[in-house]
Amino acid sequence: MMDDFAEIRPYHDDEVVPVLAKLLGDAELLNVVANLRIPKLNRYLPWLVRPLVAWYLRRELNGVANVAGFQRVIKQYMDTMIEDHTCSFNVSGLDALAPNSAYLFISNHRDIALDPAFVNYALYHHERDTVRIAIGDNLLSKPFAADLMRLNKSFIVRRSAKGPRQMLAAFRQLASYIRFSLLEERSSIWIAQREGRAKDGNDATEAAVIKMIGMAQQKPEESFSDYINKLNIVPVSISYEWDPLDAAKAQELVHVERDGAYLKAEHEDLKSIAIGVLGNKGDVHVSFGAPLKGEFADAARVAAVLDEAIIDQYRLHASNVLAYMRIYNDESWRELRVPQITDRDVADFEQRFAKIPEAFRLKAMEIYANPVCNQLRSRDLRAIEKAV
Repeated sequence: MMDDFAEIRPYHDDEVVPVLAKLLGDAELLNVVANLRIPKLNRYLPWLVRPLVAWYLRRELNGVANVAGFQRVIKQYMDTMIEDHTCSFNVSGLDALAPNSAYLFISNHRDIALDPAFVNYALYHHERDTVRIAIGDNLLSKPFAADLMRLNKSFIVRRSAKGPRQMLAAFRQLASYIRFSLLEERSSIWIAQREGRAKDGNDATEAAVIKMIGMAQQKPEESFSDYINKLNIVPVSISYEWDPLDAAKAQELVHVERDGAYLKAEHEDLKSIAIGVLGNKGDVHVSFGAPLKGEFADAARVAAVLDEAIIDQYRLHASNVLAYMRIYNDESWRELRVPQITDRDVADFEQRFAKIPEAFRLKAMEIYANPVCNQLRSRDLRAIEKAV
C-alpha cells in the first residue's frame, strides 16, 4: 500500500544508503555546505574546498544505514545549534501524552525548519519517537533539499500542483497518507496550522488545512467528528524570545501594505532556513496541549478550538511584553502569565530594535506584541461567554 505514497512519503530504511551516496556526489549540496561552513575560502578556492566538504560529510555519515542513524547525526547538530543559538529550551505538557500513542501534532508556524525541529528535539529528549514532518514542495527547489528532508522523515505537500483536478488529487493523496501513518503505521505527524509562516505573529489555523485532513474520512461509517477524534490531534505552541528573521518579516509586511505584494528572491526560503537556524533565538518554549476530543460540526469548529489552545498555551517572553508596552502603553498584560521583566531584558530589547531600520521598526514590534494581544482577546472572549 505504501507504493501509493512513493512520490511524497519519507524514505524507507532500505533507501537510505543509495540516497546518501547520491547526495555525497551532488555538486550543489557540496557548494551550499561549503558556503555555510567556509564561505570566503569557497569563493576563491572552490576546487579545493568541495572535495574537503565531501570527505567531511562522508566521515560524518559513515555507518549510517537507516533513518534512525541519519536522525542521530541530525540530533548532534541540533544539540550544537541549541547550545550556540538559544539561551534555554523548555518543554511543557508532553508528560501528559501517552508515550506509545500516535498523534497529529498541529502547531503554530513561525520558522520554516525550526518549528518541527524543536518538536522533534523535545520528543527525542523525552525518549519519544520523532514525527513525520509535512513540508511544502515550494521549499524543495533543489533536488538535494528534497532528499535531505525525506531522509529526515519528511513527507511532501505538493503545493505546486496545477489545475483543480491535480490539486484535488494531491490533497486526497496527502490526506490518505496522514491517515495511513497515524492509524495504520502508528507513526506521529507534525503539520503547521497554516500554509506559510505567521509572519505578523498572529497564530491562526486555516480551516482549509483541516478540510484537507478530513478528506480521508471514510463515509458513511465515520462521521467527521468521529474521524477528528480518532486522529489524536494535539495543539502545539512554539514561542521564540527572538526571531532571527524579525527584520526581514517586518520589511516584507511593510512592502505588502505599501505596494500590495512582495516578490521573493530566488531560493529566498532556503536562505531564510539558514538565517533561522544560525540566528539567536533567546529562550525557546514548546508547549504540548491535550488531544482534541468532543463534537466538531465542521473544519471551522476544529480550527477555532485549535486556535484557542495554541494562543492560550503560547509562552510569552519579555520581548513580547516589552513590545506590547511600547506600542500600547497600558498595563493589561499584567493579568496574563508573563515573565518578570529585568533591566537586562529592557537593555536587550532596546539594543535589538535599534539595529532594525526605522522604516520597519514598528512593524517588527507588532510581530512581538501580537501574541500578547491575542491572549488578552482570548481572555476577554472567555469572560463574555461565562457572563452569557
